[in-house]
Amino acid sequence: MSMAREEETKPRVSGIAHDTSLLSISPAVARALSANAPLVALESTVIAHGLPAPHNLETARGCEAAVRECGAEPATIGIVDGRPVIGLDEEQMRAIAERDDVAKVNLANQASVISRSGWGATTVAASLHLAHLAGLRVFATGGIGGVHRGASESFDLSADLTALSRYPLIVVCAGAKAILDLSKTLEALETLGVPVIGYQTDELPAFYSRASGLKLELRADQPEQIAALARTHWQLGGAAVLVMVPVPAEDEVPADEIEAAIVEALAEATEKHISGKAVTPFLLARVAERTSGRALRANIALLRQNARLAAEIACALSL
Repeated sequence: MSMAREEETKPRVSGIAHDTSLLSISPAVARALSANAPLVALESTVIAHGLPAPHNLETARGCEAAVRECGAEPATIGIVDGRPVIGLDEEQMRAIAERDDVAKVNLANQASVISRSGWGATTVAASLHLAHLAGLRVFATGGIGGVHRGASESFDLSADLTALSRYPLIVVCAGAKAILDLSKTLEALETLGVPVIGYQTDELPAFYSRASGLKLELRADQPEQIAALARTHWQLGGAAVLVMVPVPAEDEVPADEIEAAIVEALAEATEKHISGKAVTPFLLARVAERTSGRALRANIALLRQNARLAAEIACALSL
């Protein structure tokens, strides 16, 4: 397996030099970092665990293409033979899609995967951590994790929340995944000091659906507004800035239809004793089945849309 070699660079994040010796930074990403050119980090869990083949690779390529079309350089993040790669190449992406030993990497297990020279697809949390180490400032994903339904008993909280409270990146998403408790997730983000900005909306998007009934305090209608807010937030010592953009209207699945599918999927997961990391991919797959593929189409559409907006914000940030 070929490995894109990194160029020597010591990127600075929030004025602190970070050791990148563990990272393999692709030449294109290293050049962009050196030139302060716009960059967008992308996760790899969508390739290994989020979407079925062939949609996984097609969508990953489509997101990278969308970033380039908007004038930025994409940096898809994953772990290859124990080396975190910032800017996976085509061969590495295909291997992550096809291998059956690719771990779902979060903040708790990433050191284990790296130390045993394993392969890993990075979640939002792990991607934010590695993007931060490499010096990237903008990240695009589909939906963030948050507070799971029934968390008062299971205490199932996504590590994404922890990462958002720690790493100073602009994160573009379509809201929290609809399988979560959205109101509690929004409360948790406020508690953690993460600004939640509705992009051209005053309401929290609900991933597959454009509206949730939950109002947002912050709104931006232009990428430049987001870049300006982020700069100020970071100057004040803040971490992530969360930008939520509704799924394209033509790809939306109505909230009541999605909710019915989620309730059925949750009941099935409970019956089959599915828990931990297996819950989210199981629920997403069942929801896609119960909506005759409409949820899958919405997921793909919002991923590409988020990548485009992230690139526009990255361009504004680099000015």
